[in-house]
Amino acid sequence: MNKLYTRLVFFLGLSVILLSGCSDVDSEITGLEYDRLFSPTDLTASIRNKTSVKLSWNPNNIADSYNIEITAEGADAPFTTKDVTNDDIPITISGLKGETTYTAKVKATSEKYTESKWSSVTFTTDAEQIFQKINSDELKATEVTLRWPAGEVATTITLTPGDITHTVTADEIAAGAAKISGLTSETEYTAKLLNGTRTRGTISFTTLIDLNGAIAVYPESDFEALIAAANDNDVFALFPGTYGTGNKFIINKSIALKAARPNNKPIINGLISIQAGNSLEVKEIVFDGTNTDGSQAFTFNTSTPNYGDLKIDGCEIKNYVKGLIYLNVATAVESVTVNNCIIHDITCSGGDFIDSRAGAPKAINVTNSTVYNSVASRDFIRVDDKSSIFAGVTPSINVDHCTLYGVSNSSSKRLLYVRFKGNTISFTNNIVAETRCIFSNQKNTAMPTFSKNNYSNAPGLFTGGSTSSLIFDDSASALDPGFSDAANGNFKISQEDIISKGIGDPRWLE
Repeated sequence: MNKLYTRLVFFLGLSVILLSGCSDVDSEITGLEYDRLFSPTDLTASIRNKTSVKLSWNPNNIADSYNIEITAEGADAPFTTKDVTNDDIPITISGLKGETTYTAKVKATSEKYTESKWSSVTFTTDAEQIFQKINSDELKATEVTLRWPAGEVATTITLTPGDITHTVTADEIAAGAAKISGLTSETEYTAKLLNGTRTRGTISFTTLIDLNGAIAVYPESDFEALIAAANDNDVFALFPGTYGTGNKFIINKSIALKAARPNNKPIINGLISIQAGNSLEVKEIVFDGTNTDGSQAFTFNTSTPNYGDLKIDGCEIKNYVKGLIYLNVATAVESVTVNNCIIHDITCSGGDFIDSRAGAPKAINVTNSTVYNSVASRDFIRVDDKSSIFAGVTPSINVDHCTLYGVSNSSSKRLLYVRFKGNTISFTNNIVAETRCIFSNQKNTAMPTFSKNNYSNAPGLFTGGSTSSLIFDDSASALDPGFSDAANGNFKISQEDIISKGIGDPRWLE
């Protein structure tokens, strides 16, 4: 009993001492005044415009200002900035070198307190881009003139494909221009301007059609008669002007229709009807559905044999009633590709945007394109289930780097109304804005591969935004892109995070 009493007294005494000690510590902490500023916290660096960096950190309300030092890897002298205030956070530092690793350090300063220790972050700039937009008059079938700011130093220009290397002369540096000859017509090149091993600019372009191998077509030509008499693999080079007055143009051979002058696109006012299993390539042409019979812009019209590829590249397509592409015959199509296009005012009254009812498209690719003022209350891509007829066909659908504004704007409409069994879907790097649509409410629609999408005012694409959808993309961001003038078809983006991640149709990121 005495031992128990002794232990109890000991623990009660210890508790009093501990409680008393804790009280003293609390008193000291609350009453303590530090004579040195804390280092900036949550310091981050993000690249802007290739060679600028945006630095951000948590403001310190008792700091008068901040000092910044940015040092390149291996360099001695840092780039310094002083007298940065809380109002300046975040701050963007420009004038850095491309393809260079830097360390940024920030410390807080004050007249009343000792300056803080440095906080630091490391980042690497992107390659510079000082190439200027190519003048359309300086782009030809076998040569191009590349320009950059006069006086900016470079040593070589390399072009691929072909592993072409051009040595930049002193005169070319002074002029900021170099003419590259010996190119191949209708070829997409990527040119790099280099100073030693450091990239100073990158630009892509496609050389013009070589008329020596194409059939020249002029607005005064009998265009319908020319394509009716075509042979397989004929290429028609259309010069600027308008072709047709709402006609239906019959494609009964595998041919290509291309602009002779892409900077001044020809206009085809009419419908395209593809017959008898042929392929069609159209490039850098304006398709206008004004005064047509109200059908889709492109239609596969006969059931046999199977079709090759439909390629639509660099086109503007507008003013069609029922939709863009229609496949309502029992046939397979090797591929449908829509790339680098501006598509608007496609009402989709009586049909869906890309609409396969009776056939089997093996592949559908919609890339680097913008669709607006279209598909207001229909489905964006529809592929009905004809898997029992087309054994072994497993349609693949790829939508990548597109800007879709206001499409399928109904809570009952779908971006992906895909019912053909065995399909695969990739939906990546897209902006979808101002729509109440969902992805799909069909059990046969495959779960897409999602990556780096942004949905602005499109709640049905996220979990909780719809009760009818079976597919959601919670990996996407929901930022306002800050479109320049969406009402008039200008979707230039101002939201920096979207720009830095390269989301949406690339034309609006520059």
